[in-house]
Order: sequence, then C-alpha cells, then structure tokens
Amino acid sequence: MTYILGISAFYHDSAACLLRDGKIVAAAQEERFTRKKHDPAFPEQAIRYCLREGGITLSDLRYVAFYDKPLVKFERLLETYLAFAPRGFRSFLTAMPIWMKEKLLLKSLLQKELLNIGVDLKKSDLPQILFGEHHESHAASAFFPSPYHKAAILCMDGVGEWATSSVWLGEGNRLTPLWEIPFPHSLGLLYSAFTYYTGFKVNSGEYKVMGLAPYGEPKYVKAIYDSLMDLKPDGTFRMNMEYFNYCTGLTMTSNKFDALFGGPPRQPETPLTQREMDLARSIQEVTEEVMLRIARTVHRETGAENLCMAGGVALNCVGNGRILRESPFAGLWIQPAAGDAGGALGAALTAWHQFDERPRQIPDTDDSMQGSYLGPCFSNIEIERFLNTQNISYTHLDDEILFNQVSRDLDSGKVVGWFSGRMEFGPRALGGRSILGDPRNPKMQSVMNLKIKNRESFRPFAPSVRRERVSNYFDLDVDSPYMLLVAAVSEKRRTTPTGEQKHLWGIDLLNVPRSDIPAVTHIDYSARIQTVHQNTNPRYYSLLTAFEALTGCGVLVNTSFNVRGEPIVCSPEDAYRCFMRTEMDVLVLENCVLYKADQNPLIEDTDWRNEFALD
Repeated sequence: MTYILGISAFYHDSAACLLRDGKIVAAAQEERFTRKKHDPAFPEQAIRYCLREGGITLSDLRYVAFYDKPLVKFERLLETYLAFAPRGFRSFLTAMPIWMKEKLLLKSLLQKELLNIGVDLKKSDLPQILFGEHHESHAASAFFPSPYHKAAILCMDGVGEWATSSVWLGEGNRLTPLWEIPFPHSLGLLYSAFTYYTGFKVNSGEYKVMGLAPYGEPKYVKAIYDSLMDLKPDGTFRMNMEYFNYCTGLTMTSNKFDALFGGPPRQPETPLTQREMDLARSIQEVTEEVMLRIARTVHRETGAENLCMAGGVALNCVGNGRILRESPFAGLWIQPAAGDAGGALGAALTAWHQFDERPRQIPDTDDSMQGSYLGPCFSNIEIERFLNTQNISYTHLDDEILFNQVSRDLDSGKVVGWFSGRMEFGPRALGGRSILGDPRNPKMQSVMNLKIKNRESFRPFAPSVRRERVSNYFDLDVDSPYMLLVAAVSEKRRTTPTGEQKHLWGIDLLNVPRSDIPAVTHIDYSARIQTVHQNTNPRYYSLLTAFEALTGCGVLVNTSFNVRGEPIVCSPEDAYRCFMRTEMDVLVLENCVLYKADQNPLIEDTDWRNEFALD
C-alpha cells in the first residue's frame, strides 16, 4: 500500500490529509484540536490524527506533499515590494524576519516538525517532501475527488504564489493549466477589502458580508466598476491599486478608498449602518458578475460539460448558485474544503496522480469525498467513559428511541447539540458536529444567533433536508451535500410580510415569518441548502425522517457546533463545554442524551483535554 500525507500550513487554516492508494483515509484542520480558530501553525495534531486513523507511522509514508511553493511566493513578495518602493518598506520590514527565519527554510522546518512526531526516527528515514503549486493544489482538490471524468476547473482566491484566479482542464488523472490572472488583481482580495472596510475580519468574515448583502441596495456597484476595477466581457479584470493598500501597507484599503465610499472603515463591533449593508450588497453583486462571466468564458473555451471549483471564492455559495442556474455548465462540483485547508488534500492527490502518474478511480455514484466526514469519531464507550469520569448526568438511548425523542425535543422548541459520527472536513457543519433547531419557529433564528452562537443577529442559518425531499421546499433539484449552493425557498412555501415589516432592521425583522420554514429563509427568500444522503450520513438522515414523521416538516435548522470565535467542536468534551456555556437545551453525544436542566454547573478549570485524549 502507498500512503501519502498532504499538509497545508503557515498562512491560515492549517490541515493534514492522508491517502491510502489514492483514497482519502482522513483529513482535518489543526484548529479543531488546538481550539485556535484558523490556526496557521504546523498541523502536528491533525497529522497525528491522520496517522492514527490510518494505523501507520511516518516511516510508512511514501511522500509528504506541501500545498504551495514558498520560494516562488517569496519571489512574488520581493517583486511586489520593489514595484511599489518606497511605499512598501513598512510591510517589507514586517514580513522579512519571518521569511528569513522560517519560510525560506521550509523544507528544513518541515523535517524538524516531522521528527518531533516520529518515534526514534532519523532525518534520513523521513519520506520525500514534495512541493506543489498553490493553485495546482486547489485544482487537484476540486477535480480529482469530483464525479467527473472530464471537467473545466476554476480556482479563485486571494493569492497563491502569483495566481489569484486560474483555469484548468481536468481529464482522467491529468490537470492541464490554461490561463491565470496574476497578483495583485484578485477577486478574493477585492472581496476581502470590503470585508475589512465593513468592519469584519479578513479571511474569516467574508461570509458575514455575503449574509449581510440582502439587507442592502447595490448603490455602489457603479463606483466599483468606474473606480476600482476594469472588468472585461470575458470576466478578466484589472484593479486600480491606488484604492488598495495590501501591496504596500498593513491594511486592505487606502485613504482614496475611504474617500470614495464616504468615510473610514467601520470599527469592529460597532453598530452596522445602511452604508455597510449597501456596500455588502454592491460587492456581492460585482463578485457574482465576475464569477458568471468567467464561468461562461471557461465553458466557451473548453467545451467541457462540467465545472469544478475551489479556492476561497468558491465558498461564496450565492455566486455558486448563480453559476448553477445561469451558466452553460450541466454539472457543478465544489470542493467542500475550498480554502487553504483543502490544499492539503490537493497536494496529496497531486502527488498520487500527477507525480506518480497513478490512474484515477471515479465512483459510480456521488464523489470520493465520503460526504466530507473525514475527521475523528468517538464510540459510545469512549463517550460514556468521559461522562462517567466527570459525573455528568445522561441517558443512553437506542437509535430509534433517540431519533423520536430528539424530534419531540425539537418540535417543542428546544435547541439541540448534535454530535454524531466523524467530524466534517471544511468550514461547514454537515450533521456531524451541528446545532439543530425547528425551522418552523419564527424566533429560532434570533434565539440561536443571540443566545447560542453569540453572534450578529442578521446571520442566516442553513436548512438540512433529505435529498429526495429538497425540491418540495426549495427551487433546487440537484445534490448540495456540502452546503455550498444557495437557492430560493419554493414559492408555494412563502408568505409576504407587510410593507412596513419589510423595511425594519433588527430583531423584529428576523422574526417576520417569510415562509413556513422562516428560521432558514433569508430576507431575500434564499437559503443555503444541505441535502442529506443516506449513504454518507445515515443517522442524520434518520433524524430528519423521524422529525418529518412527527411534524410533517422535512427540514431542520443546521448550524455549526461552536460559538462565535471558536472552531467547530471536535471531541465530546469540546461539545460539553460549548453546551454548558450556551443556552442549548439538549446535547446528543452519539447515543447519550444530556438535558441542561439535569447538569451541575460547569467547572471551568477542569482540564479534560489531558484526561480524554484521542486513543
């Protein structure tokens, strides 16, 4: 057997992935183990998990594959600083010590970190380390796990080494690069500039801008086209760098940007105004237009029937939905870990298919991501050991009784933490580590946002629905297992608020019943949909079945099992801490059910992580 370990690290969302003969054995982000959101550090714990899941040690690996080429990235940084000199000197001084100390010596750094993991391993015993290009890793993660023998591939993110957007053709086990848009002209960085300007955190707050957009009007679209970017009919573009500061400074936007949009950036955590809503709507519409134009161009140039996507921009599920509906492509597949974490998977797949020239086995149905359930799982024995050790009150229920009991709890308005099976790989909770609610409850969105997630009240929640029932609720009839497509709530399920209520801002607006599933219906009647499939998550599928049998409603509210500022939970103790620190009513850990009313107060200084390490 041939084992390949893929790694992404040192920027954000570090991750590791293990392949066995080209099949994914395990994949996870480092943040889930360290509890540091978007942890960029060397993914030591994620690697340890992958090796443990594969039942191997480092000496069993054929290759370790890294997701980008640091020397090429260093070349881009130097050329950028020289091109903008002397304005880039401050940024140069900030970046260079890190590069000179670590990143230029990345191979040695990787070897050192791997030796810390290996037991009695010498440097000469380490596997060969391969370095792939950043966008090649994205392209590989998008195409090789897809269900297509041949497809066009579109990768769009902030920046890799030089490329910010790239187009590829995938066929069999080969990737052919076609063309790219180089730094500093970047749709991802343009969107991040508006993320920064509207007061959210770059590289993590972009989805907040997408969620805020429906509350605004596109009043700044013309200003963006007139001043910030020159967009061509084929979707390619150039940006006016006088308005941006990411090449030369330590912020995203310049004073000229501030003047164009009427003032300085919003300070984080200050109240949102109509300006931020209008800015969000405007950049979202521009982003969708660029994505659509490039998709149409790629279809015309390649003649491919199907499109695969990866890179951070591919997490813009509203734009993805428009590509599905409005582009000429017959099929669309998006890597669920579309950001840098997925680069670990892409690097490993590149080593297997491109470097070793191994053939590709395409599944007869679905894709080869296994529902993206690639992280750790915990048995009932392990969970009960933890609960009993900590003297935590719980009841063990067999599956059928459990599904019916949880359905009754949801029907009564309770919020349920759902911890089941393997943890998801990627940013979306897909029924492995989820918080669930009743979508018919018009107050559920505000309750879950403010009392459970501790986050902004405008943020929408996603619906989970069994695949065969999706068209009964939404204008969608394709697979969307990774929550990466937005579609409209079916017309027959909508209700129309009064004109006065439509224009309210705040909590009252969120409680307006816009449909018969209001908790998952955004202000523009859209929803970010997850189709649940029996073959990849039978327990979550059974819960949806039981809830529909009880209530007549085949949809559940599904949001990630975490609170604002922390990663999605990984272990039972992570889940219990989150449960106890919020106003969740019920916690389900596999077959163990916990009710908040039965629990003793949480002892904050107990370090369970040392007592309940992964076996």
